[in-house]
Amino acid sequence: MNLRVEKGTFAYKGGPKILDDINFEVRSGEILAILGPNGAGKTTLLRCMMDMLRWNNGRSLLDGEDIHSMPARKLWSRMAYVPQAKSAASSFTAFQTVLLGRSSRIGTFSQPGPEDMEAAEHVMNMLGIMDLADKPCHAISGGELQMVLIARAMAAEPEILVLDEPESNLDFKNQLIVLDTISELASKGVACIFNTHYPAHALQRAGKSLILAKGGHCSFGSTSSVVTEENIRSAFGVNAIIGEIETPENILRNVVPLSIAEPREADNTEDRQCIASITIISGTNEPADRINNLLHEYNYMLIGRMGLPYRKHGLYIINISVDGMRSEIEELSHRLGLILGISAKTTYAKGEGTWSK
Repeated sequence: MNLRVEKGTFAYKGGPKILDDINFEVRSGEILAILGPNGAGKTTLLRCMMDMLRWNNGRSLLDGEDIHSMPARKLWSRMAYVPQAKSAASSFTAFQTVLLGRSSRIGTFSQPGPEDMEAAEHVMNMLGIMDLADKPCHAISGGELQMVLIARAMAAEPEILVLDEPESNLDFKNQLIVLDTISELASKGVACIFNTHYPAHALQRAGKSLILAKGGHCSFGSTSSVVTEENIRSAFGVNAIIGEIETPENILRNVVPLSIAEPREADNTEDRQCIASITIISGTNEPADRINNLLHEYNYMLIGRMGLPYRKHGLYIINISVDGMRSEIEELSHRLGLILGISAKTTYAKGEGTWSK
């Protein structure tokens, strides 16, 4: 599956450009995070991408076919959308609302069958909201409604899941449930695209990111190359530090805003050659193919690798030595860290001409 936006431009009639020359691509199993300040057009971008709003110029392509020319039933059998949760006047119960997600898989004059009921129950259990099943949607909180809408989209079993600020109105626990669910779906081949106000969520979950600035321009690419201190300053007008938090299993990247930024020239920090060691520990052999595919992609900077099974505890340990530009090593480390079920840490060599951490 390949979803591509080419030269997308949009403005409401008589208004200024909201989106200008937008280009990006998402494939099966990838997660794309879309960031930007309030009013930059993140929701508008999603709506144009899905043809809910028509691009003034440019197009959205799904496996090479223009989405605008696709029959609606064909499109929505492959794609599901979770809008921002608003107050609900619906008297449907949460379970009935989730079951509506199966409509693209049920014939026009057919009724939901046992398979559809099981699918709805499965996603509600996955999100931990089965206790809401019999409650009418107008009687639940905004955060609970957000989870119900996510479950409805998941019940459709889409190839592409699009979420507009899915963490809004959610407490820490439910934010983690949603983010874990996105990662789990991506590991099974679903392409996930989500708007977010949290750069840290992009750094910790998304392999690709797009930052929208006011005026419609965007930066798109690997998350490690897009979600940078300089791009945050430029798009959000905020000085921030991207730091690392070491846990027993991984090193997580986080963003801490410091102050309102004054206009200044771009920071052209020199990228340098580094030597580093990446250690990976996995409790299963399942991620092996994804790890091997990534290492093949970055083969040009591999010094060597050594893998050993530790049968006593059923673990697999891989040590990788690399020699490359700091930005490339960070990108490889970031992408390895997004693979479910593994722990990964990177250590940089000290010495002249290297970056040390």
